Amino acid sequence: MHTLVAVHTDEGVVGVGSVFTSEALVQAALEVLSPLLAGEEATEPERVSERLHRSTFWLGRGGAITHTISGVDTALWDILGKVTGQPVGRLLGGRYRQRVRPYASLLMEEPEALAEHLRRLADGGWTAFKIGWGPFGRVSSALDERIVAAARDAVGPDALLMVDAGGSDSGWTNGYKWALRTARMLDDHDVAWFEEPLSPDALADYAALRRAAPVPIAGGEVLTRRQSFHPWIEAGCFDIVQPDVTKVGGLSEQRRIGWAAHDHGLRLIPHGWNTAIGLAADLHLASALPETDLVEYVTGSPYVDDITTTPWRLDADGMLAVPDRPGLGVDLDPESLGRYADASALLRP
Repeated sequence: MHTLVAVHTDEGVVGVGSVFTSEALVQAALEVLSPLLAGEEATEPERVSERLHRSTFWLGRGGAITHTISGVDTALWDILGKVTGQPVGRLLGGRYRQRVRPYASLLMEEPEALAEHLRRLADGGWTAFKIGWGPFGRVSSALDERIVAAARDAVGPDALLMVDAGGSDSGWTNGYKWALRTARMLDDHDVAWFEEPLSPDALADYAALRRAAPVPIAGGEVLTRRQSFHPWIEAGCFDIVQPDVTKVGGLSEQRRIGWAAHDHGLRLIPHGWNTAIGLAADLHLASALPETDLVEYVTGSPYVDDITTTPWRLDADGMLAVPDRPGLGVDLDPESLGRYADASALLRP
């Protein structure tokens, strides 16, 4: 479901972006978008991406074309950074921070197995964790609490711990009352936020839950374009909005959503469980927004950990440095990438 796209300029500069959509759908979308990109100015990502959105509006907002524009937009920011010699975060408005705290994002398991996994990560320097999906909300409330209690015990009292119910699961059936009861349980275990506790279209229930829940409510990963976020922000549905740079419309849209959230007293924490390119984009955005002090990091994913020439490394404080080289500041390794994609097509000059 993860596809990398490259934008090549006539001067030989190449930018790379990431798309959360299958390769077949991305290729079909690029057949529509390529004629609109030919001859455009590659160093004007916001204008070019907005033109792509407006030119393809009648084909449907929010589907594979919007997702593909996300990758193109990120690639254009990468190009702009390389041409100007600046890291993308500085071009997005300036760098509020040079390091960002990543949280290890992993699927839930039975309590004992989950606790062991979390202990290994904590021993490796991680200080923030999100557990999600799996059996949570799908078996019993007793098991839910056993899972969360085991996780808190494993990571200790000082670590950040978040819980993702996975309400965008196609089989999700829990509603408002379950979510409110569960939020109260999570508060007993000092959970930092409750993510996707309801189905993605339950706007009124989200607003009610946010007012009543003792823990912050997070969501929005399924929404695309800034226009889709505005009703949810204005209705007070979230404490934390979570656009995904690989499908929301790219960095251009993600930044606008971040400032809209800021203006309403909310935080943007990017939904970033995708690729090394998506993670790099999230780090740059986090450097350029005042309250975005966390990024999601899917531990053990080869698409994040194995495709760059320089592996990601936590520092002694459990932080990730924001790349400071021009553009996104990461280099894809052709040999490693070749295990998962046609690297020659992507990286050719």
